[in-house]
Amino acid sequence: MSSTTPDATPKVVLTPVERYLAMYNQFSAILWSFILMSTTVLAVRNGQPDVFDTTNFALTVIQSFAVMEIINAIMGFVRTPIFTTVSQVASRLLIVYGIFRMLPNSPAGHHWSYLTLTFAWSVTEIVRYSYYAQNLITKGNPARFLTLLRYNLFFVLYPLGVFSELCIIYLSLDEAKAAIGAEYYYILIGSMALYAPGFYTLFGHMLKQRKKTMKALYAKEAGEKKQN
Repeated sequence: MSSTTPDATPKVVLTPVERYLAMYNQFSAILWSFILMSTTVLAVRNGQPDVFDTTNFALTVIQSFAVMEIINAIMGFVRTPIFTTVSQVASRLLIVYGIFRMLPNSPAGHHWSYLTLTFAWSVTEIVRYSYYAQNLITKGNPARFLTLLRYNLFFVLYPLGVFSELCIIYLSLDEAKAAIGAEYYYILIGSMALYAPGFYTLFGHMLKQRKKTMKALYAKEAGEKKQN
């Protein structure tokens, strides 16, 4: 009498590009976790200006890795629109290089908006990178809570991040004129004007992605309930 054994769970096989993206996303989530933890601990213990003085260099280095997001989009490794990616990365690089590095004496770094900035950026990126990594590793079946966080937290975190960035630029205008010149002062003002269309594009993209993802998630859960 023959016996049968249930098939083992199929092993997930990732392509080289998928392995690279999974590792990149996991590593990025870890780096942003470091920023969130450092900022939180220092904010509770010492507050400003110690938070900025201690974390701004690490924030600049970690945010610089986001250039890889543009490269990944150009290479076709991810399906994210290139314009959306460039807009988000450029605005952040303006903050870390155009303000924190070029204007080290700006009062913006020691302002409370630096705390809200690092909170919004780090939480957004921890969730985003964790979701992307798990989505790749599970072949499109990430944990439900990560999906909900990814496509709901942006309602609060995106406006908070943009508001914080605008505060930091605004607080740096006088220092820009004094330290560099009127040209840079007007460049920063121009960059502030670009936030409106940039935010509209990014937020609109997320709304479309949310609608698509939530519809698929709820349809999947409804199907599973019927099977049970």
